[in-house]
Amino acid sequence: ALHPRYSCFVTPRDQATREYVAAVHQLTRRLDRDPYTDTRWGILTGFDAANALAIAKHDKPLVIRRVASGTELALEMCQEGLWYDELVKNKLVRRDKGGEVRELKGPDDTTSALVDSLNEYQPDLFVTSGHATERGWQIGFTYRNGFFRSRAGQLFGEDTKRKTYAVESPNAKVYLPIGNCLMGHIDGPDAMALAWMNDAGVKQMMGYTVPTWFGYGGWGVLDYFVEQPGRYTLTDAFFANHHALIHSIETKSGNQRGMEFDRDVVAFYGDPGWSARMADARCAYNQTLTNEGDTWTLSVTPNRGNDSFKPVNTNGAQRGWRPVVQWLPFRVQDIEVVEGQEHAPVVADDFVLVPNPREFDFSRKFKVVFRARPVKESAADSAGAGE
Repeated sequence: ALHPRYSCFVTPRDQATREYVAAVHQLTRRLDRDPYTDTRWGILTGFDAANALAIAKHDKPLVIRRVASGTELALEMCQEGLWYDELVKNKLVRRDKGGEVRELKGPDDTTSALVDSLNEYQPDLFVTSGHATERGWQIGFTYRNGFFRSRAGQLFGEDTKRKTYAVESPNAKVYLPIGNCLMGHIDGPDAMALAWMNDAGVKQMMGYTVPTWFGYGGWGVLDYFVEQPGRYTLTDAFFANHHALIHSIETKSGNQRGMEFDRDVVAFYGDPGWSARMADARCAYNQTLTNEGDTWTLSVTPNRGNDSFKPVNTNGAQRGWRPVVQWLPFRVQDIEVVEGQEHAPVVADDFVLVPNPREFDFSRKFKVVFRARPVKESAADSAGAGE
């Protein structure tokens, strides 16, 4: 059966609706009998065909060394970056390459500064949160500030005095509006998502297609991507977080109403096979996967003592406590867990998920051993068929 590792859903902008996003979520969980997403997918669209084609043709892997954000980030996990606080006026936090994280004083209105962070600083990753609609992002959450707005595929800032600043940031980047309402909802040619992809060099992004109130599906991408630097591509981090969400639903842990709300409402745009990855840094724990024949071992080693499995950063909603997720190099079958059952692992055909131990007993090994045989894949499966 056709079971590609990656699936790219190519669609014009007027068909990339929130209903389309939900349908893709639901379809890609039905390729086999388990409840998890069965292929790592992306929706390839753009302001126009030329924009979508440019995204599709961009194949140079991105290593994220420079980050800019309109909300708090774990800069200690980044090589360099800066963020302006959406909650505290004048708060700017910066880390220069090779330096320490420093708190500085920012401007009252950060609109032009954030536009400059895109145009001049040229980050590889841009992150936002706070109030938003399909037409604009409200930069300040608890205080008066400016906006980012979109019109006909163009992105610009508008400060509190109604002065505008054009975004001219063509360098390839990824965009995570992890806490914004509606930033992933394409409802017409003026949609913010289209402007980010068309006018700001964004090759991959995720975003809510609805007003967000819970946040697991958005904020959790930071837990896997930024806060486990180098471990996952953005595609893999997005779906690791979605697997964690589905696991919570299946085990009836956490806020079930919230998990079910977030399940089908976060879009992933771009070519899912393209690689965007944080520059390597020391993670809170190491995880290694080895095999001898059909016997596989996932070993997890804490690096921060009792803090190894705690949240790295708590800004936002539903942060931290994510399960360990390990992708397998190919699909497997006839799975049998032979060691580590006490960790309640889920071994699926292409990943292993182990619930976060929270309080780790250092007298025990954090290890899961299982047997599994490879699934014989077709050429389409191994290459990643487009849908």
